[in-house]
Amino acid sequence: MSEELKNSPIADFDWDAYERGETQSDKSREDLEKTYDKSLGSFRDKEVTEGTVISISKREVVVNIGAKSDGIIPYNEFRYNPDLKVGDTVEVFVESQEDAKGQLILSHRKARMAKSWDRVTEALENDEIIKGYIKCRTKGGMIVDIFGIEAFLPGSQIDVKPIRDYDVFVGKTMEFKVVKINQEFKNVVVSHKALIEAELEQQKKEIIAKLEKGQVLEGTVKNITSYGVFIDLGGVDGLIHITDLSWGRVSNPADIVEPDQKLNVVILDFDDEKKRIALGLKQLQPHPWDKLDPNLKVGDRVTGRVVVMYDYGAFVEVAPGVEGLIHVSEMSWSQHLRTAQDFMKVGDTVEAQILALDREERKMSLGIKQLKEDPWENIETKYPVGSQHTAKVRNFTNFGVFVELEEGVDGLIHISDLSWTKKVKHPSEFTQIGAPIEVKVLDIDKENRRLSLGHKQLEQNPWDVFETIFTVGSVHEGVITELLDKGAVVNLQPYGVEGFATPKHLIKEDGEPAKQDEKLQFKVIEFNKDAKRIILSHSRIFEDEQKAEARKARATKAQAPKPAEETPATSVERTTLGDISALAALKEKMEQGESDE
Repeated sequence: MSEELKNSPIADFDWDAYERGETQSDKSREDLEKTYDKSLGSFRDKEVTEGTVISISKREVVVNIGAKSDGIIPYNEFRYNPDLKVGDTVEVFVESQEDAKGQLILSHRKARMAKSWDRVTEALENDEIIKGYIKCRTKGGMIVDIFGIEAFLPGSQIDVKPIRDYDVFVGKTMEFKVVKINQEFKNVVVSHKALIEAELEQQKKEIIAKLEKGQVLEGTVKNITSYGVFIDLGGVDGLIHITDLSWGRVSNPADIVEPDQKLNVVILDFDDEKKRIALGLKQLQPHPWDKLDPNLKVGDRVTGRVVVMYDYGAFVEVAPGVEGLIHVSEMSWSQHLRTAQDFMKVGDTVEAQILALDREERKMSLGIKQLKEDPWENIETKYPVGSQHTAKVRNFTNFGVFVELEEGVDGLIHISDLSWTKKVKHPSEFTQIGAPIEVKVLDIDKENRRLSLGHKQLEQNPWDVFETIFTVGSVHEGVITELLDKGAVVNLQPYGVEGFATPKHLIKEDGEPAKQDEKLQFKVIEFNKDAKRIILSHSRIFEDEQKAEARKARATKAQAPKPAEETPATSVERTTLGDISALAALKEKMEQGESDE
C-alpha cells in the first residue's frame, strides 16, 4: 500500500464521538455480535429442532444445528435407521447449548421420544409402513424400537409361516405396521406379517383362480399337525389329511414329511370360495392293491404286522398299504367272549390264513386259529365219556360252572353234579374263577361243541353207604347250621351229610325251640336215596320215649290182679279153705271159657 494512502484520513470518521470517548471499535463489535447471533439458528435448551448430518463414524454421528459448535450423538441412537447418510436431516433434542467444556449436547433418542406417541398414533391411523429395529427376544415374541418406543412384535406376527428360530431376527431393521396401541398402559403392538399378507393376498387370488381338481402342484411343508400337513402352494395353503399321506396307515405325519420339504401334491377338492383346499400325496402313487400278487388266493398263508387294534379284531398289513382283518372270532377256537388285545398287540408279526379275498372291494379277511387243528375234530378220542381231566374254571352261572379243558374245548358242570352231600346254592360257594377243578366227562355234544362234565362222579356215591346208616328210626348227633322259615338244616356229624327238620320237630323237651349252632340228637323219620333227602326230628326222640313209657304203664296196669271186694269181718271169718279152692276152680274155668271164645 502506498504511503499516501496510509496517511489519508477516514472520510466518515466521527470526530465528535471520538472526543466524547466513544471509540469506533466498540460500536463495530456490537454490530458484529448482532450479525453473528443472527447467523445462528433460533433454538433453546430442552427443545426439539432439526439438524444436518455432517459426518458418520462407527461410534458417533456429528450433527450441525446452526449453533456455535456441532453436536455429537452416539451412533447407537440411529441403529433403527441403517440407511442414515451425510446430508440427512434429523430431529435432535437440545440438552444444553454449552456444557462445562463449551460443547453442544444433543440427543436424537429424546427427540424421537418427544414426538413418538404422536407419530405412532399417526402411523396407526394412516396404515403407514414404518421401520423398526429388533432389539431382543421376549416371551412370546420380540421387542422392537419404533420412534424410540419399545413395541411388542408377537411371534405369530413375524412371518406368515411359523418361526422356529427367533434369534436370527435380533439386530435386524425391518418394516412394520402398527396394529394396536394401548394409551393407558403405553403399549404398542406391531406386525411384519401384515405387510407380507397384503403382498400375498394378490398372489393368492391369482393362484386360487387357476385351481382345478386333479391338478398337480408343487408345495412346501408349512406346518405338521397330528391330523395332517399344511402345504404352502405359493401364497395359499392346502391341507393333506393324515389319511391322504400314504396308502398305509400313518400314526404320525412327521414320519412321512419334514418341515420346509418341497413335494408334489394333487388337488382333491376345494369349497365354493376356494378357501379350503384338500390335497393328496398318496394319490400320486399306484394303489398297493393293484400291485398285490395276482396268484394270492383264499387258503394261502401270509405274514404281516399288526398296525391297529380294536376290541373286535386286528388289522394286519400283509404288504405296504394292503391290510387284512383278523376278527376276534378267528383268533381262537374258544367260544369265550374275549377282545383281540388278549391275543396280540400293535407291532406284532403274525402268520395268518386268507379266509376271504375281494380285490374289487379291496378287502381281505384273515384267521389264525385255522393254523391250529380244531380240537373238536377228535374230541371223542381225546375226551371220551368217563375220562377224567383237570379243567380251569372260566365262568359261573346260577345253574353251573363253565370250565375250559384246553383252548377251544369248554364244558359245563351242572350245579347238581358238584357234590354228593353238600347242597350248593351257587357255584361260587364251591369254587372260584381261575381255579383248577377235577372233572369227569359225562356226555359229548359234538355238533353244538358242548361237553357235560361232573365233579362229584369222581367219588363213589356215599348215599349207598348212608342208606345203611341213616335208617328210619335211627338216632344221630347233629348241629343246626342254618335256620329257615320252613325249618333247619342239620349237619350230621361226622358223616358230613345234611338233613332237614321242620319247625315242629325242633321243639326241645322243655318246650323251647332249638337254636342256631346247637348240637342235639336227631331221629331219622324219612330217608330218600334217589332224592338225597334225610328228614330228621329232635322232638320225636322224647315223644317216642314218652309214648313207650305210657304203653308200658298201661300194660303193667292191665296185668296186675284186681283186689278182692271187701266183706264184713264176720263173713271173712266164716270162709274156709274149701271155699277158696272152689273159687279158684271157678276162675280157671271162666278164663278157659274166654280163651275158647
